[in-house]
Amino acid sequence: MSLPDIEPVSRESTAGIIARQLRDAIMTGALPPGTQLGETDLASRFQVSRGPLREAMQHLVSEGLLRSERHRGLFVIDLEPGDVYDIYSARSAIERAAMLRALRGDREKVAAELEQAVGAMAVAADDDDPTALSWADLRFHEALIDASGSKRLVRMARTLLIETRMCLTALQGTYQQVEERVTEHTKIIEALRAGDEETALSLLEAHMEDAVQRLAPGTSLREGEAPAVP
Repeated sequence: MSLPDIEPVSRESTAGIIARQLRDAIMTGALPPGTQLGETDLASRFQVSRGPLREAMQHLVSEGLLRSERHRGLFVIDLEPGDVYDIYSARSAIERAAMLRALRGDREKVAAELEQAVGAMAVAADDDDPTALSWADLRFHEALIDASGSKRLVRMARTLLIETRMCLTALQGTYQQVEERVTEHTKIIEALRAGDEETALSLLEAHMEDAVQRLAPGTSLREGEAPAVP
């Protein structure tokens, strides 16, 4: 079967490059929640005209990473308690499904892959590198979902990546000892390797619940009712 009139894929547009760099800055916390984005300053920094800059920022508005305030401009979204609840509620559903698949598959292979991420977390903790620790933390959960073999779970999880990374950045300051994060993930691996479904799912749920309570005190995934989102 022929495919007529196929054209070469064009290179990434200027607006696409700007959007990607802004997205990365939001994800890593270089542009913290609530930051106002000024067109003049950003156009100067990127050395571009305002046209592609505005296009890039509108992409991020449509993705939900920037919010527009009339007569004020664009701001990086704030993660309110309702947002935190929503993010972790969605992640819990996705990762629970992934864990069930992992438990019924090659548990040793999945455990070994997860241990690589935990090893990177331990190194980052020893090096006192919170950014590397958060990336390794995120990689653990990505590896679990990848191991499910479900393209749909992977696709759904990808849409949560940036907001999850924002949450992990905010979580950095809530642990008195960063080793706590390593220990939580290690226990999940042990339960997975042992094929202990009840414990593995319970630990995963507790891990999500702990994050929610650290980021949004007084909010709980176990209450069954989401707080209001402004």
